Amino acid sequence: MRACADSQSPGAPRALCSPAEAWTALAPLLAGQPRMRLSRDGGKTYPQKHERTLTPALPAFPAAVRIFGKDGTCAAIFLDFDSSVVGIDRVKADVRAVQTWLHSCGARWIEDYSPNGGRHVYIPLKKRVTFSEARDLVEALGNRHPSLDKSPHQNLLHGCMRTPGSPHKRGGHQELAMSLSMAYDVARRPNSASVWAAMNADLAAEINAVRALRLQQTLSQTDVEAPKIQHPTGRMSRVMHQMAQTGLYDANRYSTDSDARQAILVAAAAAGMELTDVERRMMQGTWPGLASFYARYASRHRGQALRRDWLEAITYVLKNPGSRAGKSNAHISPTSEPTTHAPRNQANLAFTNADAEHRHIRTWRNALRLKEHAYLGSRTGLARRMVLRSLGEAAHMTASRFVEFGVRSIAIATGLDHTTVGSHLRALRDEKDGLVTLVEEGRGTKGDLYMLTVPEEVKAAAEDLTWQKGKIHAMRLVFRELGLPAAFVYEALEHSPGLSTAGIIKLTRLSRTAVSEALEVMAAWNMVARDNTRAWSVVTATSLKDLAEYFGVVEAVAAQLQRYRIERILWREWLSRNVNTVAELLSPDENYPWEEFEGPPDEWVMTDMAFTRAG
Repeated sequence: MRACADSQSPGAPRALCSPAEAWTALAPLLAGQPRMRLSRDGGKTYPQKHERTLTPALPAFPAAVRIFGKDGTCAAIFLDFDSSVVGIDRVKADVRAVQTWLHSCGARWIEDYSPNGGRHVYIPLKKRVTFSEARDLVEALGNRHPSLDKSPHQNLLHGCMRTPGSPHKRGGHQELAMSLSMAYDVARRPNSASVWAAMNADLAAEINAVRALRLQQTLSQTDVEAPKIQHPTGRMSRVMHQMAQTGLYDANRYSTDSDARQAILVAAAAAGMELTDVERRMMQGTWPGLASFYARYASRHRGQALRRDWLEAITYVLKNPGSRAGKSNAHISPTSEPTTHAPRNQANLAFTNADAEHRHIRTWRNALRLKEHAYLGSRTGLARRMVLRSLGEAAHMTASRFVEFGVRSIAIATGLDHTTVGSHLRALRDEKDGLVTLVEEGRGTKGDLYMLTVPEEVKAAAEDLTWQKGKIHAMRLVFRELGLPAAFVYEALEHSPGLSTAGIIKLTRLSRTAVSEALEVMAAWNMVARDNTRAWSVVTATSLKDLAEYFGVVEAVAAQLQRYRIERILWREWLSRNVNTVAELLSPDENYPWEEFEGPPDEWVMTDMAFTRAG
């Protein structure tokens, strides 16, 4: 292995070892788990959807390794000194001070620098430490040294950092400030537990101050009350779900990690989960926060400790039936009682035969396939294709070509903002020979009534075309993270497995770049795979629901549903003050604040569709 020339500053001679050698030698040893995230926007962001398996080959894009493992522990402390905050001179002074401190504790470290003058210091550890332990130490150090960025160690799910050799957003790479042989020796012979104890002992006062400050921090009223509210869907509350994912909890409510983990298990038991559900989420990295609470046990004892805590959680739920979320029906609407979605016009009652309606809807789906070429070449077009799919999915659910779902319902179904959905619906219904027709405008709590229409120009062809097998899906939750192109590519492979890349491009009418990137992202998450003939197919064993939960999309949808629930309450209050009876509801052009509420809230059972769509 070639040695790097010692270089103590960005102005020093370039290292003799290549970036690829530094990456191959050090990245696997420093990473908390063998995963990395790529930045496709020049180093600005490292999104979760671009996460890949850590490879020995140097990536072509800026790449950051994951700091924490699936068990919520880390193999090294990552110290990021940011020159953009306080300048290069301050960074140099802080790095020298930290290195002097590390030397006094008997620690060994690895150092590299960025082309912009930033510095990274890595402290490999022989015994992995928990998220909370690592966070406390880094926050305490950050209070001493203002150029130290504490955020990488403050986020269990998304904490990541570039390691030596990684490409930099300004060009160049992360360069070692020592020889590669020395850095490799430090990584292979990490710091012992006694060194870690010495570091914590020296920072004891600062660590206690950090913990005390966390105790003093108060949560908002929503956060405080959220754990007390059981969702009618029988799912865990948002706060408990966040605790399981991030390992962060209100120190005023839970004094120790043990209290926090027991609260999570009680919430999971009350939501109707089983022990295997919890274990799977911990092992697959969906709940690294909960896993980190068990890191203090030896690996052979963690399963036993979890089972013991689970039995205690079950006992508590049985003794306190009021805490059981499972007693609520999972299909109850979070906003209102469900409607039949039947046409409001008595003249339309002829269309009540479910079989006939489903035949019409499948013919309409053929018409959609024939007319989709009109929505190509822009993000707007992709969004309108998804809005149309959401209307088709809603029609199948209600067994009627008439759809009375409001813009907030379709926003949940498509992942778009409800105001954007409104503009798309207006554009679609104004089209000549369009696929949807506005039958009646909404009033009060009633949404606009639309009818799925088969245009005359494609009616004969749509009726002759073979019906497409399977369901029509709107935006399944995982594609809120992966994007619309990935949703259409996945849909194409579901209906036509064994397609080549060229075949997917022809079928989806997307650009080659969009299709290639969507396939790359989904292949990285084992959603699709290519066989020896270079044909792509869906990996049916990969659960879209599990991926959506891992990405945190389920949490985002729950927040969106909560916001719409509040908006509905406000809307009903306004109606109660300004309208005497439903029959006397005003029209949209009269004097009441339609622009504030963006139309009537939904009458759709949003939770049912949103969460069944996840899988």
